[in-house]
Amino acid sequence: MFSEIRTAAGHPLRTLDLFCKVVDNYGDIGICWRLARQLTHEHGLAVRLWVDDLISFRRLCPEVDIGAGLQQVQAVTVRHWRAQDQDGDFSAADVADIVIEFFGCEIPPRYVEAMAQRAVRPLWFNLEGLSAEEWVEGCHTLPSPHRSLKLTKYFFFPGFNRKTGGLSVEADLLARRQAFLQQGEDRAFLASLGVTEQEMQGCKVSLFCYDYAPLPALFSAWQDSALPVTCLVPEGVAPAAVEQFLGTAAQAGASATRGALTLRVLPFVPQPDYDKLLWSCDLNFVRGEDSWVRGQWAGKPFIWNIYQQDKNLHHVKLNAFLKIYQPATAELIDLARAWNGAYPGEIDWTTSWTALQQDLPGLTAGARQWIDTLLANGDFMTNLLSFARRLD
Repeated sequence: MFSEIRTAAGHPLRTLDLFCKVVDNYGDIGICWRLARQLTHEHGLAVRLWVDDLISFRRLCPEVDIGAGLQQVQAVTVRHWRAQDQDGDFSAADVADIVIEFFGCEIPPRYVEAMAQRAVRPLWFNLEGLSAEEWVEGCHTLPSPHRSLKLTKYFFFPGFNRKTGGLSVEADLLARRQAFLQQGEDRAFLASLGVTEQEMQGCKVSLFCYDYAPLPALFSAWQDSALPVTCLVPEGVAPAAVEQFLGTAAQAGASATRGALTLRVLPFVPQPDYDKLLWSCDLNFVRGEDSWVRGQWAGKPFIWNIYQQDKNLHHVKLNAFLKIYQPATAELIDLARAWNGAYPGEIDWTTSWTALQQDLPGLTAGARQWIDTLLANGDFMTNLLSFARRLD
């Protein structure tokens, strides 16, 4: 039974609209889909997810009907946010109690006008991107009054300490991960993806990166590795570099072994199976925001590929995280910077990989301890609703 959520003035909060524009193919909708399910299943809110790209959405959730304008998926109402909605007509009755725009996407102007027409104004939040930069702490929960309407929007930032909103984590996630590993389901899961018994004895790596990542250099280092490496890459990720290594199309099921490296192309798995992949590997290469966060909850070492920005601003964001990421060793920091084009000079990939591989046991222990640090900050959505309860 869910406890009713009310504002400080006693107004009930029962419905929520979450607006998502897909910019980074899977990161935006990946985050929003997790949040929509969590708000529905853990907090009892009636959630309507507005998303402009159902094709990307379906890759993460095969149940999605890309031809439907309105549908129910896992108790969440999904509305295809079409271009014509920008100029559509909305009334006060169309507006939810809580309105969330993800990462600064502009919701329809007439929807905003309808927000101002409600007898009880909705709570309006802009969910920002994750960063370890210090300025985030000063901007978290800041109000932003609308320039002409009696509405106030609040900025809500995820983050890595109590001065931010924390990271999103489902209430049962860590218990599911622990049961999965304790029951040995990781080996069966990997076998279902084509990983052989012999490959399971070596170093298992998942690879999710942007096209700009220096894959040829990494592949070369893995081929020269003293210990075998099995790299599992979802179909569609860095296709040019993967196909160059394979010598054939990078389709699900394709594989090749060169030196110590075996590369396997996986089908693009739904979100729950991606978590299992992270749990099952010894090292994870993650990208953007969604898989970066899930890589941290996996309790395994990871290398983050950050979304590129003009003037190398993403390097600032990368270094801010590496500064506060407690498990990081010098070898992991060097490889993370080289992976993102932020390493000063040339790196010896083979030497750096060998050093990192030797560090994996300590990095794994540190990654598990990092989870406790994150948990101390609370869950992102629980923190947002706690803040909502303090508003009028």
